[in-house]
Amino acid sequence: MIQAVSDHHFLNINDLTDVQINDLIELAERFKAGTAQVRLVRPVYAANLFFENSTRTHSSFQMAEKKLGIDLIGINPADSSVKKGESLGDTLKTLQAIGVDIAVIRHSQTGWYDQLTSDPNINLSLVNAGDGSGQHPSQTLLDLMTIHDEFGQFTGLNIGIIGDLAHSRVARSDAEILQRLGVNVFFAGPREWYPADFDQFGTYCDSIDDILPHLDVVMLLRVQLERLNQNAVAAFTPNEYYRTYGLSEERAQLMKQGAIIMHPAPVNRGVEIASSLVEAPKSRIFTQMRNGVFARMAILATLLNQRGLLEE
Repeated sequence: MIQAVSDHHFLNINDLTDVQINDLIELAERFKAGTAQVRLVRPVYAANLFFENSTRTHSSFQMAEKKLGIDLIGINPADSSVKKGESLGDTLKTLQAIGVDIAVIRHSQTGWYDQLTSDPNINLSLVNAGDGSGQHPSQTLLDLMTIHDEFGQFTGLNIGIIGDLAHSRVARSDAEILQRLGVNVFFAGPREWYPADFDQFGTYCDSIDDILPHLDVVMLLRVQLERLNQNAVAAFTPNEYYRTYGLSEERAQLMKQGAIIMHPAPVNRGVEIASSLVEAPKSRIFTQMRNGVFARMAILATLLNQRGLLEE
């Protein structure tokens, strides 16, 4: 078992070394192949706190926890004391006091964990299931696993991340680590949704048509209307977005042989991608979802090992 997390938390995959990331991918692959098994030294309890809606990430963590033998404490943040004004820190201390070992949290606040990790009274493990427009480390790990499954390595691959870059924690989390692993990263999408600091991770291109023939991976992003202001929502036209940035069947013909399509989902069919392409031979969208369970098993097992909760 590897030591791939620091301070018994898993918050930002970009804090890990290349070796630690490769070890996590290898462990996820072994869970997928059925060659890795773990046994707990005592009952372990986890709480999943999703302050934002989620189908894939929430259920994927639940499945990973069940497969590892972790008992879940059912909490709905909408019904919790947070609604009465309790801070997230005090909620975590409460869970810790009743015996919870791991808290998996999705929150709209970017960097929700920044103050919590320095609190000496919080000892349970924190897992970031997505923070605002910051990081989405478990999604990034499953994306890396999916790309590694396909190509066997990362160096020299051309990967295009296309769409709503400004509001996507997936884009930020993925772009940084992909660039570090030797990938040539390209961005495309509305210029007003392109953060200038992404220049350090790759190259922005005005036209999706210019880069498609060169890409090994076409990674599409969901348009996050819920994060736009009213004026931006009113100005957004799905048909115009699809015409300019969507992966249509005609555009898919520009992709080179062997290239794959990825999307973190949920997918807006007919906006970011033609409905017929979602389950097309080049698509790995549902493969990403399947890999998510094994990637999250690797994350949780590594945390459990670091806390001494796994048998040798």
